[in-house]
Amino acid sequence: MNPFLIRAAGRARAVLPTRADFAVMGRDPRRDLLAGLTVAIVALPLALGFGVSSGLGARAGLATAVVAGALAALLGGSNLQVSGPTGAMTVVLVPIVARYGPGGVLTVGLLAGVLLVVLALLRAGRYMSYVPAPVVEGFTLGIACVIGLQQVPNALGVDRPEGEKVLLVAWRAVVEWAAQPDWTAVGLSTGVAAVMLLGARWRPTVPFSIVAVVAGTLLVQVFGLRGAASIGHLPSGLPAPSWSFLDLSAVGSLLAPAVAVAALAALESLLSATVADGMTVGQRHDPDRELFGQGIANLAAPLFGGVPATAAIARTAVNVRTGASSRLAALTHAAVLALIVFAAAPLVSEIPLAALAGVLLATAVRMVEVGSLRAMARATRPDAAVLVLTAVATLVLDLVYAVIVGLAVAGALALRAVAAQARMDQVDLRPDLPGEHGDEEHALLAEHIVAYRLDGPLFFAGAHRFLLELSEVADVKVVILRMSRVSTMDATGALVLKDAVEKLNRRGIAVLASGIRGGQRQVLESVGALPLLRYEGREYATTPEAIAGARRYLERAGLLPHRRPRAHPIRKAPR
Repeated sequence: MNPFLIRAAGRARAVLPTRADFAVMGRDPRRDLLAGLTVAIVALPLALGFGVSSGLGARAGLATAVVAGALAALLGGSNLQVSGPTGAMTVVLVPIVARYGPGGVLTVGLLAGVLLVVLALLRAGRYMSYVPAPVVEGFTLGIACVIGLQQVPNALGVDRPEGEKVLLVAWRAVVEWAAQPDWTAVGLSTGVAAVMLLGARWRPTVPFSIVAVVAGTLLVQVFGLRGAASIGHLPSGLPAPSWSFLDLSAVGSLLAPAVAVAALAALESLLSATVADGMTVGQRHDPDRELFGQGIANLAAPLFGGVPATAAIARTAVNVRTGASSRLAALTHAAVLALIVFAAAPLVSEIPLAALAGVLLATAVRMVEVGSLRAMARATRPDAAVLVLTAVATLVLDLVYAVIVGLAVAGALALRAVAAQARMDQVDLRPDLPGEHGDEEHALLAEHIVAYRLDGPLFFAGAHRFLLELSEVADVKVVILRMSRVSTMDATGALVLKDAVEKLNRRGIAVLASGIRGGQRQVLESVGALPLLRYEGREYATTPEAIAGARRYLERAGLLPHRRPRAHPIRKAPR
């Protein structure tokens, strides 16, 4: 059989669930069922709100929570993860809706699902752990700000103005409201947000989001308040699976948005799984399987009119805190929401948009961990700079671009810090001089030989500093480079070292090296620098050997007197 097909089959089996994953679902079903019910109550207003915010409507949010939530729970890599529509994904979808319409969003979700499955088969999940904490914190802060700004039109009770930039849309909504202010929607959204935030401090286990939404809906219905538009007609049940939205001619133009959606889904899902692991003992997620589960969920959700989905950190945290121990809790959450879709759609249709805006405003506020932000800002200046830059880029630019900017700046600052650790120090020859030397001979050696110890990495970020320092060496005949403490070297570092050695050789200064490691020897050999660091075809393993070679060079140059071999005493043979 083809080896490629064997490897592909092995990778496919690695991302599929096993019997052991489902066996744990029967250990404590009562706790899992209760946790799933609690999460469903918390998720209902969020699913409705994010569906409305995405531009595809409340029904799309519910369809996503049901379909994607069930499939991701079955096939994902975490026992505790809860998936569905999220605020971060909504931020990405709004400009896609504005540019390509609802069909474009569904096509993007389908393409993103394919990309996630490919990432899972390529075992790319492990690389998400390399995202620096300041980038994550800045990304979360920026998303919270964007979610809050997206709710401004519904919170003020005005129609959403045209535009893709959230800052501009929010400002236009404020101007429109100021022209004819109506405090009904403002009071309703503010009240719902206040009940959620204050109630969470008073009784964290009570789902105050559903309490506030029900109270707000009853208030509007009983008193007939104007200025608080409701969700509107919400059909019962899920639509039949359909491919009618797929326009193959538009796939090329939608590929870039699909890459952004897939990247965001992968990042948010794996971060959520990591948070869930940290909140429990003994639970560890499989990143590649998690990507596979999210990919299948995003392949299926658009067929039922759902938006692209990802794991939800807030709902996952509620799931863990209420005692969930297996996938049964997330499956119960999806089943309860499906029951609501089929049985209570007319009641859900009466929920005011301002109440959902209040839910999402409170969610945005709770996303911001002030303690974590303060600690990150106080850690180091580079960490604070990366955090602020990522948050601002998230608010002003596209989310994926914001992550790329954050990673690029964090990487550049990290390289700068690593390069700053590299040093080149002049060292005394005396401890390494072979044999016995008098003060006069040592003075002659010190006059003609200088030794430098290289410490740390010698790579592109800081290698040119060594070129300047070595090029300034004067009034000596031999330079010895002690390289045993060089931690890493790349081609740029080797080329810079070669350049410095050639410049010194042209000035009549011989350069020897000692302590070159195996990996460094390969890099130096590849750029032609290694022969320049050898004397008479020899490579010096230790500094004393390099000093002896330098002494022989100086003797032949007539700069040092030839040393006579030490006479060994003649031992008499025993009688």
